Amino acid sequence: MFAVLKTGGKQYKVQSGDTLRVEKLAANAGDKVQFNEVLMIGGDTPQVGSPVVKDAGVQAEVIEQIKGPKTINFVKRRRKHSSKRTKGHRQQLTLVRVTDILASGAAASGIMAAENGAGFVKDVPAVTKPAKKAKAPAADASAAPKAEAKAAKAEAKKAAPAKAAASDADDLKQLSGVGPALEKKLHAAGVTTFAQIAAWTPEDVAAMDEKLSFKGRIEREGWIAQAADMAKG
Repeated sequence: MFAVLKTGGKQYKVQSGDTLRVEKLAANAGDKVQFNEVLMIGGDTPQVGSPVVKDAGVQAEVIEQIKGPKTINFVKRRRKHSSKRTKGHRQQLTLVRVTDILASGAAASGIMAAENGAGFVKDVPAVTKPAKKAKAPAADASAAPKAEAKAAKAEAKKAAPAKAAASDADDLKQLSGVGPALEKKLHAAGVTTFAQIAAWTPEDVAAMDEKLSFKGRIEREGWIAQAADMAKG
């Protein structure tokens, strides 16, 4: 006699004495369990369920809780901000040995049903919570205004050189093809005067082309010659 049972979303054809691995069951090693989802009973008088055979069951003994082979999951995203991730996984399984196949009378057998789950519960010693740390004393209220004043002073100090540089800067928009947006980019790169541009070397031009994505605009528009003339006044 054989039976086709269903557990953990999978179907298994079994006979008495067979050993099989199924999705993890909530049982300990040595427990007896009964699979009640029997789809078919084969033998001299076969029975086919619709979808399960009524009052049929497959009894088994739990041998041990095991893990399946390791599988590697590798994900790679080929985008501007690419990423890749490698994760390993071992499926938790239960090894059981089929002891009996019941064509009827499974409901009255008294053996616990085989249910998929997290498994048996181990005896875990009680965990004592650590004592709460004493709260630190509140900061002196007078320290807050002092900290704010110190921060404001530091910000003003940072802003002072920037203002001075802006006041000494030339109007770079006089160069061919330079607008307000491009002038801001040049200022951000530290270029504020015609004299600086007039002194550029071929290496400086190449570096600026790459840094600000000018794509040959400096040579094409003749900025160096224009800047030299404007620097002379």
